[in-house]
Amino acid sequence: MSKSLYETLGVNENASADEIKKAYRKLARKYHPDINKDESAVDKFKEINAAYEVLSDPEKKAQYDQFGDQMFGGQNFHDFAQGQGAGVDLDEILRQMFGGGGGFSGGFSGAQSGFGGFGGFGGPDLDIQARIVVPFMVAINGGKHNVSVNGESFDIKIPAGIKSGETMRVRGKGKQYNGQAGDLLIKVEVAPSDEYERKGTDLYKTFDVPLKEALFGGKVQVSTPEKEVSMKVPKNTKNGQKFRLKGKGVPDRKTAMRGDLYLIANVVLPDVDTLDPDLKKLLEEKL
Repeated sequence: MSKSLYETLGVNENASADEIKKAYRKLARKYHPDINKDESAVDKFKEINAAYEVLSDPEKKAQYDQFGDQMFGGQNFHDFAQGQGAGVDLDEILRQMFGGGGGFSGGFSGAQSGFGGFGGFGGPDLDIQARIVVPFMVAINGGKHNVSVNGESFDIKIPAGIKSGETMRVRGKGKQYNGQAGDLLIKVEVAPSDEYERKGTDLYKTFDVPLKEALFGGKVQVSTPEKEVSMKVPKNTKNGQKFRLKGKGVPDRKTAMRGDLYLIANVVLPDVDTLDPDLKKLLEEKL
C-alpha cells in the first residue's frame, strides 16, 4: 500500500514522532518562502506542512496508516496537492478529510468529490454551518469556548493562534440520519482587542512610560499575552519608540513558533500643577 505522506517528509513508516518532527522542521526551514526564493518552494512548503498536519496527529496518522494513499483517490500526495490548484489551503482540506477529532469522514473518492459529511456519496448533507466570535486572548493563547447548536450546549477547544476566517470541524455534531451524524462546521471570527493589534503572528501594543523612567531609564511592568514582564527602558526614551519582545506574539499553527510583541512607548507627562513648586520654578527657568 502506497503511503506517500512519509515520502513527502523523507521518513519511513516506522519513524517515531520525534523523527517526524525533526524531518519536518529541517524541510520547513529549507523550503520556507522567506528563505527559498524558488517558485516551486511555495508548493513544496505547503505539501510539507500538510503532511505534517496528518502525521503529527496520532488519530489522523492511524487513519492514514490504515488506508494510505487511497484517501487521495489512489494518487500520491504530490499529485493530489497539485490537482487542488493554486491558493488552496491543503491543511484545511486534510483537516476536513480526516476530521477534527478522529474518525475518517471522507471515503476513498472523497478527495475528488467533496470532503466531510456525506454529501460526496449521494446521501443527504448532514453538516451544519455555524459562526462564532472568539475573544481575542482565547484566539491568541487557545482555550475553551462554549457553543450552542440544536438545543445542545458544549465546549470546543480553540487552538492557539487561530485567526478570523478559519473553519473548525466538530465531528458528530451535525444532523442525524439513519444512524449517521454529520459534522458541525464553525467559521471563526476573532473579536478585536482594545489593547493589542495583530499583524500575522506579531502583536503591537502601546505601553505607558513615566517621565522619570523615560528621562533616566528604569523598569516598567508590562502585561503580555502570557504574563506580566518587567520591561527595561533606556534613558532618553522617546515617545513612540518601539521595543521588541521576541517570541511573545502569536503562535504559528504550522510551526508552533511564536511571533514577536512590539511595544510602543507612550511617555506620560505629569500634571504640572501637581509638581513641587521649587521643581516647577526650576523647570520653567531651565527648559
